[in-house]
Amino acid sequence: SERTQAMQKLELDVFGRKMLAERGRNGWRLYFPGGEGKRRPVPDVVVPEDIAGTGELVQFLDDHFHEYATKENPAVRVIRTGA
Repeated sequence: SERTQAMQKLELDVFGRKMLAERGRNGWRLYFPGGEGKRRPVPDVVVPEDIAGTGELVQFLDDHFHEYATKENPAVRVIRTGA
């Protein structure tokens, strides 16, 4: 029998920039939130399919966007799950 995987959603603070992540059947997709509930895909970032958990995603984003780190925003943080 085919198991249905519930979509996982996260709201993240990536070195001071808000980002949304959704994990579905085809892996994680990243978005920048916009006004009025709209969002746009984060360009040029493809999360590898073998990244499954939240901790792995946070580490991937930390590695990928580390050049945005500042003293005020030194890390990637999960703001909310189920966003």
